[in-house]
Amino acid sequence: MLGIEPDYRNRFPEQIRLNVGSWDGVLVAGQTAANLHVSPGDIVTIERIGAPAVDIKVAGIVALPNADSLFQAVGVPKGIAPQAPPDNVLIMPVSEWRTTFGPQRAARPDTVRMQVHVRLAHDEIPSEPSAAFVQAGRTANNLEARVAGSAAVANNLAARLDGVRADAIYLRLLFLFLGLPGVMLAILVTLGVAASGSERRRREQALLRIRGASISQILQLAWAEAAVIGAVGVILGLVLAGSAALTWLHLESLRLAAPWFILAAGIGFAVAIAAFLVPAWRDAMTSTVSSARADARQQPIPLWQRAYVDLAFLIAGVAAFWSIASTGYQIVLAPEGVAQTSVHYEAFLAPACLWIGAGLFWIRLSRLILGRAQGVIAATITPFARDLGPTVAASLSRQQVRMGRGVALTSLAFAFATATAIFNATYEDQSRVDAELTNGADVTVTGTSSQPAGALLGELTAIPGIAAAKPLMHRFAYVGSDLQDLFGIDPASIGKATTIADAYFANNNAVKALGLLKQNHDGVLVSQETVQDFQLQPGDQLNLRLQSAVDHQYHVVPFHFVGVAREFPTAPKDSFLVANASYIAEQTSSDSHEVVLIRTSRDAESVAAATRELTAAQPGMRVTTLRETQAIISSSLTAIDLRSLTDLELGFAVLMVAGVTGLILGLGLAERRRSFTILSALGARPAQLGAFLWTEGLFVVVGGAVLGVGAGIGIAEALVTILAGVFDPPPDTLSMPWRYLVIVVVCGLVCAAISTLWIQVLSRQADLEALRGG
Repeated sequence: MLGIEPDYRNRFPEQIRLNVGSWDGVLVAGQTAANLHVSPGDIVTIERIGAPAVDIKVAGIVALPNADSLFQAVGVPKGIAPQAPPDNVLIMPVSEWRTTFGPQRAARPDTVRMQVHVRLAHDEIPSEPSAAFVQAGRTANNLEARVAGSAAVANNLAARLDGVRADAIYLRLLFLFLGLPGVMLAILVTLGVAASGSERRRREQALLRIRGASISQILQLAWAEAAVIGAVGVILGLVLAGSAALTWLHLESLRLAAPWFILAAGIGFAVAIAAFLVPAWRDAMTSTVSSARADARQQPIPLWQRAYVDLAFLIAGVAAFWSIASTGYQIVLAPEGVAQTSVHYEAFLAPACLWIGAGLFWIRLSRLILGRAQGVIAATITPFARDLGPTVAASLSRQQVRMGRGVALTSLAFAFATATAIFNATYEDQSRVDAELTNGADVTVTGTSSQPAGALLGELTAIPGIAAAKPLMHRFAYVGSDLQDLFGIDPASIGKATTIADAYFANNNAVKALGLLKQNHDGVLVSQETVQDFQLQPGDQLNLRLQSAVDHQYHVVPFHFVGVAREFPTAPKDSFLVANASYIAEQTSSDSHEVVLIRTSRDAESVAAATRELTAAQPGMRVTTLRETQAIISSSLTAIDLRSLTDLELGFAVLMVAGVTGLILGLGLAERRRSFTILSALGARPAQLGAFLWTEGLFVVVGGAVLGVGAGIGIAEALVTILAGVFDPPPDTLSMPWRYLVIVVVCGLVCAAISTLWIQVLSRQADLEALRGG
């Protein structure tokens, strides 16, 4: 029996929610109303200790969303399992409570407890969950020291923060796992752009050395070129980043992002300088003038290729991934009640090794194909290269270093886009599954035991836009002394109205789990927590106490344990039971279905509006939609909203693909403009020049796309497995964003085609400077 102050609802608006009736008077919890079979206006008799019984009139039926916290045992030792809320709860104004229970308080003061509920000023709490957890704990400790044992403190804020610290750490890891590959790809693109002009700069430096330029002067010229290009690139990048932050991420001010902008600008400028200076210094120190002026130089096999470093990285990545996937590895550890958290950063080894190994392996594979499979390449390109097939294949072989680099960069760009898109799509789908778990279906109609939603099933089915509507029993049952939610379903048809995923069950097979329930009329699926608490084994008889509709008393009903349900639509996260609705109806003499789950074939909001209009005259009937529930989940403290991050990443990935396939391919072909100009001067027809250009472009883009998309799918699988803790529930399979992948591939092909056509047009024009370049 709770007595609350008149302004309690205003100070703590989320603690009590009116289902039916009025706020003025005595309120009865929904479970109590079901137990006593009462509704607004009914009279309830209260047996008082040390005083005669008293009758009160029920004004309304309410829900207590946070009943576990409201009725928690305060002051018990840490580690003790939380007790279940009481079955019967009445709430009345404190003035009426004093009048009603004053005699009992005088006779038995030990039966009365006073609680003070406190709301802390959130603007004084650190925004970082771990720091907020520490501060909340210290604030509670300070209060306990002040009251000196005269009161016990229940720190609900610290308990809540204790549970979300791991989510905050996962969010940081998501930035690393999804953002770091993009940063590295941008650096590689910068190096690739610089490398595309290396042959031209090498010849220019050779001419300067012939004319007496010192190494210092050559490096100064390289520094000047790098500084100008780097500065322009940094300024353009900062403008784009600032615009994206303000318009895409909706930042109110760039002040918070300024340190990151400065860091990114510094790294970008340093990479640009190094990309120009290091090759210039190396060529000046190690090459002769004659070798530097040569158009084609013999490229030795790199040390990493001779040592098979790429295969070593791939093997290490696969081994690390297998270790994580097979052992139930947790990347984040945030022990309950302990301020310190730990992150197993060694989990980065799997995707890092896969990224590095894949990039190097693609270079090896490209050089291998171009060097040893000239005949195959010539036969492949003969349909459009005609009699130039062997010549074009030989040309590709001579350019195998540059071609291998282009294929590797293109593949990495496609892999980055693919992995990011698949991870994002999988996360979004699982967010929807999480919302569907909470809400039950696209639209859910929830009634009461006296006003069951199932009674309107026929009328609901007739609403336009409803693909399927299935009733669901929501009762309560005692497992020992523990009151749990009991759901009655038709195993054969429940999947038509809501998603029943394999991950909901311990055997990871929804069809088999529901099949067992269908085969056993008295079967019951039990939550994992209940199985552990009561040491149940498959086939055990489980005696539950259910309320009968005849005498409204709880009676023992035998069930048989047939499987474990980790989660179920509309069920709580901890303890619940799922059984056959027909068996529950037989044992309780009531076939009422309190809930109706609706799957829509069109906009759920319009269906929900029609449903609300139909149920408006039914007291206590509530209609909720998937969108409403998803909005609540996405705005909660434990939610990780990746929408803005992944939208930015996906846009960045498209730009990277466009940059690699268009810019780098174009610059690489532009470096060979002298060769194409000579061919044109010797009488080569446009179609013959096109055979060279289009073959190189298609080899780079098509080869990179095939290798990159395939590797991206594998890397996405690794990311989803490693970051399994961020998914609730874990996905059964990856979600494939085919539309986005098609857009990325088309974008790459279009950019490559534009670059190739541009070089083809330029090659037809006489260029004396290009001819003198050698």
